[in-house]
Amino acid sequence: MSEIVILTESAASQIKQMMKESGEENAYFRIGVYGGGCSGLSYAMGFDHEKREKDHESVQHGVRILVDNESALVLKGTVIDYKEAAMGGGFTINNPNAIASCGCGSSFRTATNAGKPEEC
Repeated sequence: MSEIVILTESAASQIKQMMKESGEENAYFRIGVYGGGCSGLSYAMGFDHEKREKDHESVQHGVRILVDNESALVLKGTVIDYKEAAMGGGFTINNPNAIASCGCGSSFRTATNAGKPEEC
């Protein structure tokens, strides 16, 4: 099975550093989608210690990744990168399924899932 979410080496390196700094070296990196934000769907990323029955699991660059079934439908082919900038670094999410996003870039919608937009 092909990966649902693709981590670049830079993103994986940053995630591993964040795990180490927070004492979460044995955790999974979970990425998901939930209803909300200006455009209807928002990303959620964090550390988790429990794999659920319907989670998709993969390992990339030494990072164990979990994606739930519902999120997998709108995350298929998404690339997560980490870029350094003069004012600090940040993750970028390139989701080929997103057809619209809000100005701040933190929420989106797809052709088949408009989510639950909130007022901005």
